[in-house]
Amino acid sequence: MTRKFRDPSEIPSSGNRKSRRAEGAAKAKAEDTNAIIHGEVPSREVLLQFITDNPDRASKREIAKAFGLKGDMRVELKQALRDLEDDGLVNKTRKSLARPGALPPVTVLDITTRDKDGELIGRPAEWPDDAGAAPAVLIRQSSADRAKGKTAVGGIGDRVLAKIFANKDRAGPAYTARVIKVIDRQRGAVLGVIRMMGEGAARLMPIERRGEEMQIDATDIGDAKDGDLVEVEVSRATRLGLTRARVLNVVGSVASEKAISMIAIHAHGIPYIFPQSVIDEAEAAKAASMAHREDWRQVPLVTIDPHDAKDHDDAVYAEPDSSEDNVGGVIVTVAIADVSYYIRPKSALDREALKRGNSVYFPDRVVPMLPERISNDLCSLREGVDRPALAVRMVFSAEGRKVRHTFHRIMMKSAAKLSYQQAQAAIDGQPDDKAGTLLEPILKPLWAAYAILKRGRDRRQPLELDMPERKIILNPDGTVDRVHVPERLDAHKLIEEMMIQANVSAAETLEAKRQKLVYRIHDAPTLSKQEVLREFLTTIGFSLVKGGNLRSNSFNGILAKAQDTPHQIIVNEMVLRSQSQAIYSPENIGHFGLNLMKYAHFTSPIRRYADLIVHRALVGSLGLGEGGITQEEEASLEDIAAEISTFERRAMAAERDTVNRLVAHHLAGRIGEEFEGKIGGVTKSGLFISLPQFGADGFIPVSTLGRDYYIYDEAHQALTGEKSGLGYQLGDTVDVRLVEAVPLAGALRFEMLSEGRKMPAGARSFHKAGGRGRKQPGTRPPRPRR
Repeated sequence: MTRKFRDPSEIPSSGNRKSRRAEGAAKAKAEDTNAIIHGEVPSREVLLQFITDNPDRASKREIAKAFGLKGDMRVELKQALRDLEDDGLVNKTRKSLARPGALPPVTVLDITTRDKDGELIGRPAEWPDDAGAAPAVLIRQSSADRAKGKTAVGGIGDRVLAKIFANKDRAGPAYTARVIKVIDRQRGAVLGVIRMMGEGAARLMPIERRGEEMQIDATDIGDAKDGDLVEVEVSRATRLGLTRARVLNVVGSVASEKAISMIAIHAHGIPYIFPQSVIDEAEAAKAASMAHREDWRQVPLVTIDPHDAKDHDDAVYAEPDSSEDNVGGVIVTVAIADVSYYIRPKSALDREALKRGNSVYFPDRVVPMLPERISNDLCSLREGVDRPALAVRMVFSAEGRKVRHTFHRIMMKSAAKLSYQQAQAAIDGQPDDKAGTLLEPILKPLWAAYAILKRGRDRRQPLELDMPERKIILNPDGTVDRVHVPERLDAHKLIEEMMIQANVSAAETLEAKRQKLVYRIHDAPTLSKQEVLREFLTTIGFSLVKGGNLRSNSFNGILAKAQDTPHQIIVNEMVLRSQSQAIYSPENIGHFGLNLMKYAHFTSPIRRYADLIVHRALVGSLGLGEGGITQEEEASLEDIAAEISTFERRAMAAERDTVNRLVAHHLAGRIGEEFEGKIGGVTKSGLFISLPQFGADGFIPVSTLGRDYYIYDEAHQALTGEKSGLGYQLGDTVDVRLVEAVPLAGALRFEMLSEGRKMPAGARSFHKAGGRGRKQPGTRPPRPRR
């Protein structure tokens, strides 16, 4: 299955009495600390403490309110907060500030256990591997609020959306939380794979890299067999020996590599079976009528997708603008499947779509957001079949500037279904029989329009990272055949740019209508990340401008300078790492990477819930008929945005874990073999090694690098021997030996064979980034950890 890529992609304080009391309490505490004078800018220590204690009220405006700052004092406060950012002591998140590594004001938590007082404890549902242990969060649920129904009730194993607060009790966890909504129930079981050990007893092999083996007695194994993926509960933990567990549920066999993706599906709690009520609702859906629609069935819209795509949610058409006021201009039409007609708010289909958030793509399967009856049939813009759509008609000048646009609810009939390669071959002079008939009337006008849109893109200068996508190709039996890097064609770029412009048009229209919506936002890199990048770039003779008004084109100059040099890979990697993560939010801060001020996802409602919300907002605000956004949805947009942002990260983690497991399975029979790899990550604990030919990553613990003591240098992204001065840096090409593969956990461990590069004493000038080290004499591999 193939994913279709179409674009690169704070809590407002309430004015109620309770919030004013909380504000007063915070103000009183602030005044008591370090003898603060109300109306004067507090010290750095007090500001940091306030931001730590009030993550939900850490915007500049709220801080000024808490300390009674007005006029010039607010300017001083702004400078003080900027100094804290420059020093890396706080990060800017949307419209508020947070301490590095702090939880956002609204977070998805998994409730995992109880403390000694019986209070529920949760941890973030998604947490970066390199950020250490996920912080514990104390779940506050008063019996009075529960009795009155004022708060959602969570329990062990539940996944919840929660409001985060700093814990004023310094003896407990750093955070407390109030449950806003229970997303999913009973997630407390541990997943693993059964390995029979004889006499009926078994071991549970972990599927997480940090997991532990457990022992399962014959009386607790139930119907599980060797190779089964099972859910267990811990029955007894001991100081000595393995923890004992009891099988609760047999998920299925993972003896075949074809089932590897099921491990990630269950480990990340991805819903993959549609409830019968959802199936029934989908099957009962009827084809859309012409009510409230314009008849565009004569417009020769075409779909251009991957060759194996099953759902087609976008179609395009372009023509010259005949208007005398726009000489040389073009009209671009983008039509998107009208999913909002079929998926109505509060329906079973809608509840399940929100629960999933997006479709999830694995090498061997797709877990769709919507049932096939909707995604592959009624909403798919099939060739020669009447289908409902929302279309945007955009007029561009010859210079690539958008002059105007209009939205329409239409009935269309796709003139043709083409693949990227098919369309590109026709433009390149090698059309097949089908594309040949479309070359003059449809394809050439599309490419002419793209040339004009590209002028606007070049002027806008979005971030141009060169990070090719790798695709795993499987054999019929589900094993890895090869890793393929698809060629990026102009056909891909054409569709991408037209989708971006359609997304911009959707955001602009909804803003003009003062309609609430979910934006796709991407914040600028934090000042602390900028400084890390800046320090690294100085080590290779590059520079990055200072200041808080960094633009995406500031990075493009660096990337262009590094192109076709030994620094190219490492510079692209470091620029990528400096970027913030794009998320969904009802509060707009623009999209830094695309260099756009107004941006919302509109073009993929079959596979993204965010796009469905935008469709409903357009239908409602423009009076286009049934299926518009409701007031209840508008009031919940903040919670919806937080949920779907988390589900997007969940999908990315599941996809990455599945690739790691598939490659670990593939390499498990090649222990002891030597490979050429690149250093893809540097941490205090060791080096991450990337094998580009397999799309895999493994680890070399720092303790196995040699007898020297290695110093971690974040600025240079390197480990350097204290005595020898030999070092390893991000991007270096090295030779390694595979010493351990743990397929179920997707883990690989390597031994370093290449000697580090000599660094000048004191300065540690890491020149020749990406250079080869010298190969060390053969050494015996250490025994794998068990």
